[in-house]
Amino acid sequence: MPAPNRDIIVVGASAGGLEPLRLLLVDLPADLPAAVFVVLHVGETSQLTHILDQAGALPVAAAENGGAIERGQVYVAPPGKHLLLHDDHMLLRRGPRENFARPAIDPLFRSAAASFGGRVIGVVLSGALSDGTAGLRAIRRCGGVAVVQDPDDALVPTMPRSALRYADVDRVVPVARMASLLGTLSRQEPGPTPDIPLGIRLEAAIAAQESGDMQMNDMLGKLSRFSCPECHGTLWEIDDGIMLHYRCHVGHAYTADSVLASQTEEIDRLLGTLLRSHQERAALAQRMAEKERAGGRERLANQFEQRAGEYAQDAEVVKSLLRNGEAGNDMITNGSLRSSLLHEEER
Repeated sequence: MPAPNRDIIVVGASAGGLEPLRLLLVDLPADLPAAVFVVLHVGETSQLTHILDQAGALPVAAAENGGAIERGQVYVAPPGKHLLLHDDHMLLRRGPRENFARPAIDPLFRSAAASFGGRVIGVVLSGALSDGTAGLRAIRRCGGVAVVQDPDDALVPTMPRSALRYADVDRVVPVARMASLLGTLSRQEPGPTPDIPLGIRLEAAIAAQESGDMQMNDMLGKLSRFSCPECHGTLWEIDDGIMLHYRCHVGHAYTADSVLASQTEEIDRLLGTLLRSHQERAALAQRMAEKERAGGRERLANQFEQRAGEYAQDAEVVKSLLRNGEAGNDMITNGSLRSSLLHEEER
């Protein structure tokens, strides 16, 4: 029998997302006729469930593998596992990371769309890069509703902006108005659920570790020239309309800007190594010059000093590249995302 209302709310957040999550739960009504599922990018340990349980009237619990879904309950993805929905219960899987995160937002959103179609409300809050955008697109394609925090209201607006650009969002509101909106939407009759696209079902199965190999990736998209930032295998480019996203045969998945951010970090790492090498060469050549001069070998000393100067100039060129890269790079990378989140949870 079809559900009389939209009774599945999935919420994703990342950097800067803890406070909006807390404020959202403060305002959600105690009689909310829906179950709420939360993914926040966290590290190996997290007090998120405890923090959110003190926020509002709805009870909050860590999601459990195989646990039944109950309305009026908030379920939080635990560290190190994707939270997925399947029929009337939850799954926890240590599947491949998506957008460098586990738990990640896209697997939850995608699995909710595949199982519940038009009954789903997807919510993207503050965060870096674009986890949640592909999942929100899946929710819309399966008949659900997409809600995004107003980027001007978000501490880190990159995730909301990505969703607005690619996901055909239904509503954009500040967090102060979001609980009221979700209360209204959850009491409405869901729209019709279309046939679930094969690609969404396949990607949901990969996250659930039910399947995943090169043959399945061939069904999802086509081989690209790019390599997986984590396992360095080939990436398949997934056919997802105007949005580029990728998946390797291991199952790691990324949006295009996540791949770009990873490449930026790799370039910074290589430049840092190169800078250190040039500085050490300059210091060693200078030390050799001093040794030769102390022994009265002035010609050799001058040659080593010349080399030291050249190496120092090379170091300055690399240092300039690093400075220019930092000045022109406005993306928050995964490393800074984790640092921001850990700082928030310690407060």
